[in-house]
Amino acid sequence: MRLRRQRWQHPELQPGWIERPHQVLALGDLPLESGEPIRDFEISYVTHGTRAGDNVVLVLTAIGSTHHRLDFLVGPGRPLDPEHHFIICADAIGNGLSTSPSNSEAQPDLSFPRFSIRDMVASQRKLLDALGVERLASIVGASMGGMQALQWGVSHPDCMRSIVALVPMARTRPWSVAMNEVARRILRADPGYPSGPYGSGIEAWAALTRVITNREPRALEGVAAAAVPGLVDQVVETARGVASDPLDWIYQSWAYDAHDVGTTPGFDGDTAAALRTIKTPTLLLVPALDLYNPVDDAIEAARSIPDATLVRLDGNAGHAVAADASPQLDEIRGAIGEFLIGHAC
Repeated sequence: MRLRRQRWQHPELQPGWIERPHQVLALGDLPLESGEPIRDFEISYVTHGTRAGDNVVLVLTAIGSTHHRLDFLVGPGRPLDPEHHFIICADAIGNGLSTSPSNSEAQPDLSFPRFSIRDMVASQRKLLDALGVERLASIVGASMGGMQALQWGVSHPDCMRSIVALVPMARTRPWSVAMNEVARRILRADPGYPSGPYGSGIEAWAALTRVITNREPRALEGVAAAAVPGLVDQVVETARGVASDPLDWIYQSWAYDAHDVGTTPGFDGDTAAALRTIKTPTLLLVPALDLYNPVDDAIEAARSIPDATLVRLDGNAGHAVAADASPQLDEIRGAIGEFLIGHAC
């Protein structure tokens, strides 16, 4: 990776993360849906395994996360097995590794143009083109990564054999927009906004996004009321060590808010019509209750996608059901592994 402006640094490896060499592809100016370009765009990615024919799996990142987001699915005997798959984990625009407000020399901080989830997909398509990948075994993503995966199915319906979308939305619901707006107001109120260094705003943001929207009420049952402040402190301290740059997160949240596969050119805002064009078998996996991405959206999406499998997990993990600390990892790995085997991946 060439030297460039770098305010945010890759976090130290966490338990369960897989260390792989970081790779960067320079794509020049990346044109956006808005008509503006991202100047001198670079996309960051890592790979696992060896390419052999059409065994390529594209893994996509969630809001504020890196290519480590779905490492819990990667490994021998796991759904994404490097012995069988060539796995490309692509960092989304604005995550601090691919070109972002925090590291752009040409368009730093608030001069960075706003981008969309379809722009993320476009940058990933350019990465695959550069690597000579025409067809994918599967596309896998969680949360915003799952939203990108569904967009891939609409934008490039002939490009993959299957899609795995964990806790996704096909169109962002007002509740999710409200959660993002509250988080943005917390960060914008910090004296360090927009360039840092940040103070207590990071702690309040982490408390909202990691304790509230990432969980659900039953997740705290059994925790004594007096112990909750200590639990929040623990979660916040952990989040501080891996949190994305606040301004990068804000930019990704704007893309999150605006997303709807129905606004893909040719569908006139008809979300269901766009989903009906997805040709490939699609697995949607959601918890019983999600306080960030309402599960009703995935349920509706499953009704519109011609070959959809909806898995709704019991339990109280909430949105974090698709995270590396989920108490239901075995169920998730099992459901994904069975789905991919059933569709020759």
